[in-house]
Amino acid sequence: MAREKLAQAKADAAKRGQLPRREPRRKAAGPRRDASDPQLFGRAIRDLLADRGWEQDVAVGGVFGRWKEIVGPDLAAHTRPETFAEGEVIVSADSTAWATQVRLLAPTLVRRLNEELGDNTVQRVKVRGPQRGPAQTRGLRVTGSRGPGDTYG
Repeated sequence: MAREKLAQAKADAAKRGQLPRREPRRKAAGPRRDASDPQLFGRAIRDLLADRGWEQDVAVGGVFGRWKEIVGPDLAAHTRPETFAEGEVIVSADSTAWATQVRLLAPTLVRRLNEELGDNTVQRVKVRGPQRGPAQTRGLRVTGSRGPGDTYG
């Protein structure tokens, strides 16, 4: 019944030449903002980042922070991004097997990172395997032969 009434009202308006607008009305021009007005927080942060040249650093930090969502939980469990400089991302892996896996996935990883950061931001991925220091020695050893003539005293 309501639809019938609406259709009837539209028909009556069409006869009078007063069809309802199909596009939304524009807001009347009100007072404009000037530089002294308070700004929205997001805009102020974007302007600050642009002024200081930190946009790319912030974007890379965001990618590093969302590593798990970008590369997936399996890969993220065994790898982590270390640094980004001059188009190169250094990724460390917790085993040589995972380092090999990341090397094989490097082209896909470059493409995925560029989707997040913009075209040609990342040009290559360098992978580091597990970083272990020198082998630990077990106590001090004296080189040479020990025999009956080596006793002191």
